Amino acid sequence: MNISQEKIDNLNTVVTINIKPEDYQPRVEKAIKDHAKKAKIPGFRPGMVPPSHIKKMYGKSILVDEVNNLLSDSLNNYLEEQQMQVLGQPLPKVDDKEYAWDFSDDFVFNYEVGLAPAFDIDFSSKDKVTQYVIKAEKATLDERVKNLRRAYGKMTNPDVSAEGDVLYAELVQLSPDGSVFEDGITGTTSVRLDDVKDAKVQKSLIGLKKGDEVVVDIQKIVDAITTKDKSQFEEAKSNFRLSVKNVNRLEESELNQEFFDKLFGEGKVTSEEAFLEEITKEVEGMFGQDADRKLQNDLYKLAIEKAKFELPDDFLKRWLKATNEKLSEEELTGGYDDFAKNLKWTLIENKIITDNKIEIKYEDVFALAKQRLDAQFRMYSPQPLSEEQLGQYTVQFLQNKEQANKIFEEVKALKVLDYLKSVVTLDQKEISDKKFADVAAE
Repeated sequence: MNISQEKIDNLNTVVTINIKPEDYQPRVEKAIKDHAKKAKIPGFRPGMVPPSHIKKMYGKSILVDEVNNLLSDSLNNYLEEQQMQVLGQPLPKVDDKEYAWDFSDDFVFNYEVGLAPAFDIDFSSKDKVTQYVIKAEKATLDERVKNLRRAYGKMTNPDVSAEGDVLYAELVQLSPDGSVFEDGITGTTSVRLDDVKDAKVQKSLIGLKKGDEVVVDIQKIVDAITTKDKSQFEEAKSNFRLSVKNVNRLEESELNQEFFDKLFGEGKVTSEEAFLEEITKEVEGMFGQDADRKLQNDLYKLAIEKAKFELPDDFLKRWLKATNEKLSEEELTGGYDDFAKNLKWTLIENKIITDNKIEIKYEDVFALAKQRLDAQFRMYSPQPLSEEQLGQYTVQFLQNKEQANKIFEEVKALKVLDYLKSVVTLDQKEISDKKFADVAAE
């Protein structure tokens, strides 16, 4: 067997593999014998089928399979031996040559290979990036406190509805003349007054008591309806009679020691001031993650701008097309720039990690997965899980290969981010959460 390459340029090469009969015949003969031992063919006892019979029946397909296997192994070994950094996968060149596949052919196969560029990228203190420190506005903190008090509140049934209440009511479709529409839409549902956007309609639903009835344009309250059969009301274009069956009110929990203990553990918070400090720390901690993502994105942009290397674009486009049959030319053209930027960033990440001998350990992956799961659980329950429970969930989570790889890539990005933060100049700037939202959207 002879393997050679013809370098087209620094980013493209063609690898040629010349296979002779002596290279593939031993593999083919072995495969035929193995097949003969396992074959079940009428007229022959199991394991006693003559190899010549197998060769006559299946020889050509076995030959094709073994030549392809030999090709794959030889190409991969060659790329590894030559220490070639390949982008994508080698693409077989299409030619007009046909083979008889008669066990005596010399085969010649050519593969296009896209190569990773050699490059240097220099980050220094001359590179400046804004690092935002997000401060929670009073309205944001008030909203968080309100949600927590509601989560630990209790449901009551006042006599008269007020702003923020939920009406449990029967809806009956009316005709244009105000009478009940025969065979019309009816249903019992909850109507959240806070979600009624029309101020006039919302006002008409305040001050109602059990048994009261009002006529409403269904389209003006449909967003506030919580029934599973909501679609039937969304499609209606008429008035409905709303009959109040009950008034529900969520009484917010008081800011007392019982409430503090439920949230933070017994005796850990003992005053409203300390409670607000903890809430501020929690909210601004979450905002800190947003600021880190913004910083990472800005460093990503900086790296892409500083990267002065090219990619084998034509090859990569052909490779993307070959490996994604459903990819249209329009999708390829529209999405290639983003693909190329992400690939450049991956190459930059890998170079920073290699050049600076940055290690990514399992403990790092476990810690980040645990942190992500803790934040996720807290979204649904303010009461945190125990360390033991959280650890068990994390182990289970990382047993999923796809999820584990995702966290690994996150850790990798964070390690690179930490390195860049230690090299470039970070211009710290305090900003309110509302203003930061505008900056992040730019």
